[in-house]
Amino acid sequence: MERFEHLYWWSRDNLRLHARDYAPPKERNAVVRPPILCLPGLTRNARDFDRLARHLSDFGWRVLALDLRGRGESSYARDPMSYVPLTYVQDVEALLEQLAVPSYVAIGTSLGGIVAMLLAGAAHEQLAGVVLNDVGPELEPAGLARIRGYVGRSSSWPTWVHAARALAEANAGVYPDYGLTDWIAMAKRLYRVSSSGRIVLDYDMKIAEPFRLPGNEAGPDMWRALDRLKGVPVAIVRGERSDILSADTATRMAAELAGAELVTVPRVGHAPTLDEPEAVAAIERLLARVAAGEDRVAAVA
Repeated sequence: MERFEHLYWWSRDNLRLHARDYAPPKERNAVVRPPILCLPGLTRNARDFDRLARHLSDFGWRVLALDLRGRGESSYARDPMSYVPLTYVQDVEALLEQLAVPSYVAIGTSLGGIVAMLLAGAAHEQLAGVVLNDVGPELEPAGLARIRGYVGRSSSWPTWVHAARALAEANAGVYPDYGLTDWIAMAKRLYRVSSSGRIVLDYDMKIAEPFRLPGNEAGPDMWRALDRLKGVPVAIVRGERSDILSADTATRMAAELAGAELVTVPRVGHAPTLDEPEAVAAIERLLARVAAGEDRVAAVA
């Protein structure tokens, strides 16, 4: 049974974009907390956040899990060079305008975290809290090279088990404790069934075109973008085995943002799925801070 409704909006260049809208049970028309926007990684989509979204909606939060342009149920871009962080920021801003919400919480995995940092630069006052999942202002060259090696390479498989085994072969070092059931679940988040019945990747292969050009994986001075998160509740989640966010960069981020919490998920690479106990607990603590701040504001008002 689906626990979400489909939400659609239009980008500034007239692409129909999609999000999953998880609302608290029996409260779909009476949500008072800021909504949570879940922003996925480069080749990922809204399905990545299903378990987390269900969990948070059970505790009174409205969660919007986005399909960035070119992924999932969002339209593919006419111009592949629009597959860059600054355009994703504009797409999110268009959604925020449609929702007309005064504030929101952003949970961003990898590319989604870059988008969250850039959103802070555009409208710092709207952010009630941020979770940066295995991403920071500096990205490790080895991890970027690994991602460039597979993004945009089309493949297909006859069954979900075949797709899962291919995932396991390529990512055993990222999730060393996964079994076949875990890999099948991940395959069903990453892939879709094509019109021919084959299992294929659920994104536009052309997202690779700008990403393969050095400098397009992030944006302008990202340390300056991070600086805009000062004063905002922040949780930094890092996979212990990450090849994208180094331990040194994560530590510096936490030092730059007074009050930010840094949590390391053991035995996981890039990126934590955010259903690990350590990650869930960190997100719950951050949301408790957000809720306490909202309560204080309401009391003063």
